[in-house]
Amino acid sequence: MMVSIPKKALDRFIKAVPRFQKVLQIAKDRDINESDTVSMINDIFGEIFGYDKYLEVTSEFAIRGTYCDLALKVEDKVQFMIEVKAIGIKLKETHIRQVVDYCAKSGVPWAVLTNGIEWRVYRIRFEQPINFDLVCNFDFLTLNPKDEKDQECLFILSKEGLNKNARDEFHDKVQSVNRYVIGNLILADPVLAIIRQELKKLSGGIKIEVDEIKEIVRTEVLRRELVEGADETEAAEAAKARVNKFYKKSMSRQRKVNDSSGVPGVPPETSPRGGGSEQ
Repeated sequence: MMVSIPKKALDRFIKAVPRFQKVLQIAKDRDINESDTVSMINDIFGEIFGYDKYLEVTSEFAIRGTYCDLALKVEDKVQFMIEVKAIGIKLKETHIRQVVDYCAKSGVPWAVLTNGIEWRVYRIRFEQPINFDLVCNFDFLTLNPKDEKDQECLFILSKEGLNKNARDEFHDKVQSVNRYVIGNLILADPVLAIIRQELKKLSGGIKIEVDEIKEIVRTEVLRRELVEGADETEAAEAAKARVNKFYKKSMSRQRKVNDSSGVPGVPPETSPRGGGSEQ
């Protein structure tokens, strides 16, 4: 688990989630409208996530002449913009863009899009053009409040999670530990060099080049979209750029060590120099 979740928050999750699952199922069967869905979301933020639903959950947050459905405002700072759709409406790309646009105009980096059952948490990237990362998504009806992974998703939305910076830590984890990053790490030359060494041991010294291994891994081991972005170009390219940047920095640091020590791979303080240390 990323951080220790306070017992107070865990008790709320375990007690209140099953009750709201029943309520949401009834609401789904009745196909309630958006206004009633917003009221339920307000209650969820109060009873499950620990906010004061009268003082910290507001529907009066204006954004250039319009209003977001809800905003979480703690200590005079908006923490989340929340866009709510009627419980029977499937969340779409246009809905994502709507809440991202609200965040972009108001300078709020965190957004929630939900229809009561499906929940999506986004981190806005204030770049040109404005972009965003899907940090967490879950189906409220299938949540298990005793499961650690589900508890993590609930905690990043909770008031206690704000105090522990849980959402940023979770975002960092999602950005670092995903199939695109891992796929591109496997294709990095330092990792391929290790695979080459192990293959030589396994085969009794057979000669094989790193490029040969890379081609096999790329075409026969990994799924194409992990390294070429066939389905999700942006995610794959971002992972590739991140891995390349990491190894580029690592190589640059190593070159500086080599240049200053005079001996490849040996830091200056351990470099053998005449008169530099007692024998």
